[in-house]
Amino acid sequence: MQRDRIKKVLAQGRAGSQHVVCGWVRTKRETKGPAFVVINDGSCQDNLQLVVEPDTAAAALLPRIGTGAALRASGALRPSQGKGQQWDFVVADLEVYGEADPAAYPLQKKGHTLEFLREIGHLRPRTNTFGAVLRVRNALALAVHEFFQGRGFVWAHTPILTGSDAEGAGQLFQVTTLDLLAVPRAADGGVDYERDFFGRRAYLTVSGQLEAEFLALALGDVYTFGPTFRAENSNTARHLSEFWMIEPEMAFADLRDDMTLAEDFVRHLCRTVVERCEPELAFLARQYAETALPVAEIARLADARFAHCTYTEAVAELERASGGGRRFEYPVAWGRDLQSEHERFLTDEVFHGPVIVTDYPRQIKAFYMRSNDDGRTVAAMDVLVPRIGEIIGGSQREERLDRLEQRMSELGIPCEGFQWYLDLRRFGSAPHCGFGLGFERVVQYLTGMQNIRDVIPCPRAPREIGI
Repeated sequence: MQRDRIKKVLAQGRAGSQHVVCGWVRTKRETKGPAFVVINDGSCQDNLQLVVEPDTAAAALLPRIGTGAALRASGALRPSQGKGQQWDFVVADLEVYGEADPAAYPLQKKGHTLEFLREIGHLRPRTNTFGAVLRVRNALALAVHEFFQGRGFVWAHTPILTGSDAEGAGQLFQVTTLDLLAVPRAADGGVDYERDFFGRRAYLTVSGQLEAEFLALALGDVYTFGPTFRAENSNTARHLSEFWMIEPEMAFADLRDDMTLAEDFVRHLCRTVVERCEPELAFLARQYAETALPVAEIARLADARFAHCTYTEAVAELERASGGGRRFEYPVAWGRDLQSEHERFLTDEVFHGPVIVTDYPRQIKAFYMRSNDDGRTVAAMDVLVPRIGEIIGGSQREERLDRLEQRMSELGIPCEGFQWYLDLRRFGSAPHCGFGLGFERVVQYLTGMQNIRDVIPCPRAPREIGI
């Protein structure tokens, strides 16, 4: 008989129905009568309680069964006589696939700190918390594709290896095949990159946006969903060195279209996770009551109206609050970037919900953003949500060749490596726009996990490249 996932057994099973289940032991309790072995197979938040009757072949295996062991059991469901579960699974046949020494198994029946669980990242997915987080992550990943595919977007696989810094921040991981113990030197004493694999410097990408632009200017609407890398030496609960980005790009569209898409996207993600992961969200809300969003609050976000304001209006609100005695760690002034504390103040205390801030000063934004007619700002937008602040950043791209060349010159960006990007403005240029959403950031927001390293299976951060 083919095995059934526990999620299906609990949802569709009936008294007397026969099943084969597999899973890892959470607890074992032996009595004078039957023994009770609780297993979980990762398919859902709920466990399944196996009942092993005495004087059976299955009972003879009980000494080999400890917390963490892997089992296969066949048997039938019956209404549970105990509290906490609807069904018991009466075992007819039992097989121990893999034993686990109870004394050595790190996941005991007690609370473990998230810091401790990061030290055993290969086992933490077996816990209730990380099982819930990873199932939420899975549901959100599927929702991303459903959203864009349902709107006719083409999924574009942009490169991981690149020769350019899309964001101009200079925080890139360099990739080389050169022997670091015998680096070849050029005539000027510098590294001879002509002898490297690509004949020039190469990096891990920080964004697929630039490539998405040329694809959008051929296919209309595209989106990327893949890994990106940033060598920012920031050891905080909000930063990862390897993370996944979602970057849609639309041709024949402006900033208002970008804002509409971003609003619809956030609402879709919230709606989907409530519909498909209510048990996981409810568990996390109970377990991390101080930080997790209640399910009802996520449901409200699925139908929320987004407030809109300009950067200038946002700064005015913050300056008014500062003048009224509100203390911010970072100073507020026009021309400075908004910090997380400023963004949370706007969402939580000014607008009491999500807000989109537009028209940022051009000096704090990237070279590719379209200049506004005032000469001071660009057609950029950030989507801010309660509790966390920015969750999406985007812009209308500069489609005018002369304006783009002028901006690159101002910032000292050489045109040599960007001729292909400038060609898009020479040959059939069109208004286009897009945004980026850090996937881990939205998973962190919807699960309430305080550290972003707890929403990705294998976190990468400064001095952290374990499993």
